[in-house]
Amino acid sequence: MRLSARNQIRGTVTHVEVGAVTTTVKVQLGGGDTVTSSITREAAEELGVEVGSEVTVVVKASDVLLAVD
Repeated sequence: MRLSARNQIRGTVTHVEVGAVTTTVKVQLGGGDTVTSSITREAAEELGVEVGSEVTVVVKASDVLLAVD
C-alpha cells in the first residue's frame, strides 16, 4: 500500500488495551520511543493488531506544534 503521508515509522506493538469502542495501542519505535494510538475496536480487530505485531505508524496532521521551556 502506498500513502501520501510522509511520516511513516515502523515499530512493534507492545500493548493493546481493548475498550468498549476504542482500542489503545502502544508501539515501540526503533529508537526505543513509544507512540500511542487510539483506534476503533472494529479497526483493531480487522487489522489483527496484537502484541508483537509489526506495524507502520502513520502520522497525518494539518498542524504539528513544538514547545520549549
